[in-house]
Amino acid sequence: MLRLKLPTDPRWVNLAEKDLEEILTDHAYCEQKAATSCISLIQQYPEKTEMVKKVAPIVTEEWGHFRMVLLEMEKRGLKLGRQRKDKYVNELLKFEKKGGSREDRLLEKLLICALIEARSCERFRLLSLHLEEEDLRTFYHKFMVSEAGHYTLFMDLAKLYFDEKKVLSRWQEYLAHEASILQGLEIRGDRMH
Repeated sequence: MLRLKLPTDPRWVNLAEKDLEEILTDHAYCEQKAATSCISLIQQYPEKTEMVKKVAPIVTEEWGHFRMVLLEMEKRGLKLGRQRKDKYVNELLKFEKKGGSREDRLLEKLLICALIEARSCERFRLLSLHLEEEDLRTFYHKFMVSEAGHYTLFMDLAKLYFDEKKVLSRWQEYLAHEASILQGLEIRGDRMH
């Protein structure tokens, strides 16, 4: 379903499990950034009525996810650390076509959102399958399902506002670039991406 070109290295789950405070901290900030991205889409494209209607609930959902991660950390006696740069997302943003029309920029933003959600879904799936602790597997399964829905929504919005061939062509370019990004990043258990 996700069509990612390069699967996550299976060692990532083992590294993530070794320092739950770090991976949960990064996860919390990823949820916060996802809410912010949706708010930005609404602010930049308020005339896209269908998008506003579909994305507004995601803002609430992502913020709820942030709070869920905070509660999970509190339950475990862990503290939220400082936010760090997300090299993965920064590299994706460098690939975004600059200039062009507002419409062109919307397509880029929707595809970047879709790709981040797809990779998050894939990572949450790995955690839901391979973490030793059953409660954490269940915790991450819920996130996996949610991210899959978000990925689909952003792709559907791109196809709503743009020619499907154009969307799928640019999507393939993003998928290839994303695979090259992953190949260049070290495997770190303290990052969701």
